[in-house]
Amino acid sequence: MNPSLALLAAVVGYLAGSISFARIVGRIVAPHEDLTKTEIPIPDSEEKVDMGSVSATTVSMHLGPKYGFLTVVLDMLKVALPTLAFRLAYPGKPYFLVAAAMGMAGHIWPVYHRFKGGRGLSAMYGGMFAIDWIGVFATSLLGAFLGMFVFKDVLVAYMGGLWLIIPWLWFRTYDLWHVVYAIVANVFFLLSIIPELRQYIHFRRERKDIDLSVTMQYTAMGRGMYRMAKRFGLFKDKPKSEHDKE
Repeated sequence: MNPSLALLAAVVGYLAGSISFARIVGRIVAPHEDLTKTEIPIPDSEEKVDMGSVSATTVSMHLGPKYGFLTVVLDMLKVALPTLAFRLAYPGKPYFLVAAAMGMAGHIWPVYHRFKGGRGLSAMYGGMFAIDWIGVFATSLLGAFLGMFVFKDVLVAYMGGLWLIIPWLWFRTYDLWHVVYAIVANVFFLLSIIPELRQYIHFRRERKDIDLSVTMQYTAMGRGMYRMAKRFGLFKDKPKSEHDKE
């Protein structure tokens, strides 16, 4: 590997990843909305959890799912395009993996916004689309299935697909560079969601009797999966109590 080209891939990937499309979309659609302050209500409680990220999730919560989805697509493209460019320019060389990993780092710790960005899920899958697009669907669907139906844990459902990328890329390529990329990306993501992990662990300890559907709504990482699961009929709306009807 040429150190100069590796450095170039790292810089290009990081600077592209640092572009905050959540802020851009928010500024265009609702310039007076403060996306840095987002609170998630805890089901069956008066408490709220303050999110520490600015991402597609916060855009969706403030502006609606349409703009949240747009932000996801843009966040994926900002990593996918540099990754694809280096893959085509230097075939057989791992520079595109460097660009993908650093694009994710830029998304999480953007230099343009005092290193406060998103959690990196859309950025990682954006890079994966340029690396192995089949793996995006295979690992994410299998991870969600294992989390919701086998382990019944939102953390597994949310992160399972990312963990599966490590063995997936190994069996698809038998290349050490691909495995290193997958491990680094998982470490980046784990570091980024430490605040959510602490909240989630505390919540599970305090409310052991609660079901999976409520747990998923408690954290930002589970809300999207909860909505998707409801569309497939996995969760049904609970009947409103007399208190809720008033």
